[in-house]
Amino acid sequence: MRAGRREWSGLAVLALPTLLLSLDMSVLHLAVPHLAADLRPTGTQLLWIIDVYGFMIAGFLVTMGTLGDRIGRRKLLMTGGAAFGAASVVAAFSTSPEMLIAARAVLGIAGATLMPSTLALIGNMFRDPRQRGTAIAVWMSCFMGGMVIGPVVGGVLLEHFRWGSVFLLAVPVMVLLLATAPKLLPEYRDRGAGRLDPASVALSLGAILPIVYALKETAKDGVSAVNAVVLVAGVAVGAVFVRRQRGLADPVLDLRLFRVPAFGAALSIMLVGALTMGGVFLLVSQYLQLVAGLSPARAGLWLAPQAGAVVVGSLLAPRLARRFRPEFVLGFGMLVAAAGILLFTRADAVGGIGFVVVGLSVAGFGMGPQGVLCTEMVVGSVPPAKAGAASAMSETSGEFGIAMGIAVFGSLGTAVYRDRVEIPAQVPAEAAALVTDGIAGAQRAAASLPAPLADDVLATARDAFSSGLHTVSVVGAAVVVVFAVVGMVALRRTRPAAAEEPEPAPVGA
Repeated sequence: MRAGRREWSGLAVLALPTLLLSLDMSVLHLAVPHLAADLRPTGTQLLWIIDVYGFMIAGFLVTMGTLGDRIGRRKLLMTGGAAFGAASVVAAFSTSPEMLIAARAVLGIAGATLMPSTLALIGNMFRDPRQRGTAIAVWMSCFMGGMVIGPVVGGVLLEHFRWGSVFLLAVPVMVLLLATAPKLLPEYRDRGAGRLDPASVALSLGAILPIVYALKETAKDGVSAVNAVVLVAGVAVGAVFVRRQRGLADPVLDLRLFRVPAFGAALSIMLVGALTMGGVFLLVSQYLQLVAGLSPARAGLWLAPQAGAVVVGSLLAPRLARRFRPEFVLGFGMLVAAAGILLFTRADAVGGIGFVVVGLSVAGFGMGPQGVLCTEMVVGSVPPAKAGAASAMSETSGEFGIAMGIAVFGSLGTAVYRDRVEIPAQVPAEAAALVTDGIAGAQRAAASLPAPLADDVLATARDAFSSGLHTVSVVGAAVVVVFAVVGMVALRRTRPAAAEEPEPAPVGA
């Protein structure tokens, strides 16, 4: 039951692609101006360059999780790693927008193989609950830390190399993964699983991709008839997908997993945590650059303390959970996170970077246990043969939460901004429309106005944006508090180890 040196060395191998994958989610944003100047994409092409990666990851997570259960988790991890490295080289040396979009799409599909495979292998390698909690804490620390340090790493690379360098980071990591995985990682698969159902795969993509697209577009452009239709279509296809899974002997998504109380409760809490932090983090990152006036690289440096706080909170969680009930550690951490989010209400248009940095650090520290303990409950509450599907559901919950948070809290912040912004009468109608659209539009409008009037426009835009941040922070903190209490109650009588199926033997270890 207890893991040895080989398993802990294997964890180090699994941590590298996890760190890289999360870093790749945030590092591209700094490179956008550079690649735009080089490739000259249209506005639509630029949006697809940025978004197609996340769309593909979200769409293929469920499929790849269950595929790993069928063909072998190590095999899928190595296949995805090879594809990720090759696509990274193609992306780095792309000569047209279409070539870069295609490479980013392949990167997303390959990335969808990495996350559930790494987490499922951790669940198989570390069967002792204490060791598994520590291993997941290390994995979660790498994932959260990579998202925060991405802008820092990207800023350093772009100061010395061309924009393609941000993609080449993946190549040595994937080479190391392919060289060491056969020796350090065991192979696991569900011997009793049937063939993958192509219709279910198509239905899952037809449900997830439209929903994620509608949420992202709503966050960018607000509620519209087109976005609503796309969202309804995705939900309708999702209903058909669920109905089909109930009738299959070997479904792509085993809905019986939700009968385990800890599984469903932990997924719900992860969804809410990702929703809140994703939405609030969007406005905070905009505050640092558009209100405080920091460059992307400097803003990334100010966000670095949050990475350390997340790592500390994640690594402390398993130890605290051994001394106290996990749900109490989880709930207390979420209450700490709510206190950190409330600090954002002290950040105004004139000053507030200190409140933002401290608030992010406190919130990150409080959310660290939530990510680790909920992930451990999800993986530990299902049979080992279903670890891939459970891991995929864990990641999908986070992806949906972030997309929903950006859409919901982004729309709320925009509504408050438009209600509070006071445009001077002297501003021309075209410039006034830009100011009303958002703070980024206000900065573009100010660039075409005389100095005194431009200063007035920027001042009112910054005040209005700060008001939106304050409102979002209060609502977000309230949501976290409510689900901290709900989570403690829901998990009070559950146990992580609810699975009773025998552990599958390693295959080809």
